[in-house]
Amino acid sequence: MSENYDKNQSLNRWRLILGKNSENHIDFSGSYSDDISYEDMENTLDFLYSMEFGDELMRIGGNGPSRLYTADWIAKVRKIFPKKTVEILEKQAIEHFNLTEMLTDKEVLKKMEPNTDLLKVILQFKHMMKSDVIDEAKRIIKKVVDEISEKLNQDIRKSLLGKLNRNMPSNVKSMRNFDFKRTIQRNLKNYDTKNNQLVLKNVYFNSRTKRFNKWSIIIAVDESGSMLDSVIYSAVMAGIFAKLPMIDTKLIIFDTEIVDLSGYVEDPVEVLMGMQLGGGTDIAKALTYCQSLCSNPHRTIFVTVTDLYEGGSVNTLLHTAANIIGGGSKMIFLTALDKQANPDYDRNIGQKLANLGAFVGAMTPEQLGDYIGKMIS
Repeated sequence: MSENYDKNQSLNRWRLILGKNSENHIDFSGSYSDDISYEDMENTLDFLYSMEFGDELMRIGGNGPSRLYTADWIAKVRKIFPKKTVEILEKQAIEHFNLTEMLTDKEVLKKMEPNTDLLKVILQFKHMMKSDVIDEAKRIIKKVVDEISEKLNQDIRKSLLGKLNRNMPSNVKSMRNFDFKRTIQRNLKNYDTKNNQLVLKNVYFNSRTKRFNKWSIIIAVDESGSMLDSVIYSAVMAGIFAKLPMIDTKLIIFDTEIVDLSGYVEDPVEVLMGMQLGGGTDIAKALTYCQSLCSNPHRTIFVTVTDLYEGGSVNTLLHTAANIIGGGSKMIFLTALDKQANPDYDRNIGQKLANLGAFVGAMTPEQLGDYIGKMIS
């Protein structure tokens, strides 16, 4: 059996080297791992090396916006291949995708349209950028992050700041808080019978009530390359939560190591610049650290953004999650957090965590805001 396995592995590797367009076609046998097929590996390699056969992919440059397919490609590379292979492929990608100028010349970055795709490429290669280019990269990151935050901020704050309290007047004079009923009742005595008009001498507004004491939200973000979209939205969401008066927000990022970015949680740009995308994943280790930050379990929500492909001990992960939930905390595992919320995760581990009482699934940022709002109201 071992001999056949070694033979199949050897044939699969030759197929990857020769490619699907080779003269003597070799079929793949089996899968590379439980969640990675050899077809995935071939398609990822083909995206890069198809240019050797005259296929044009994309080029960065010019004054207009670019479609940076490289962002998703790099994320897949980091998920599929070991670190040494990733380093080789990234180096060749810089040459093939013509990224060299973007990494070394800030004037090139200035000409590019700030968008999420460009942001993802910057985050993937920021460790190769020169210092003066980094400053321009931060400007782009801030612009994109501010745009995302502006779109989300109003809805998230509305979800978390409570419902209208119609028994308490407010000094905040906005149409959203306008109290039609009280305004009419209190001004009926001012009715002008001659002109048949209601004269409004006093206008009343409702206030918003905060029906909760301080809560803690501990957000742990898996910084593996496959989670890039969720990483961006996690940084933005953490920044929004941190500015709300009823929530104490802590933010950590993790792969096999842990970095506590709670001191920068209100600055998504610094959070994103502090991330080192790629590497392994030890969710259990991250949860153990997060548990050490919890001072009041019954008023704490743990939010872990991860695809649940655990590189550490699954038993330790489940045991730690069970302890956190058993202690009275709420636990959420977000398998995707972005505008599409398309989940890609280890469903077996997800089901086991759900059986323990955790919420496991994908959410858009708006859905997360509503969900947490219901928890703390």
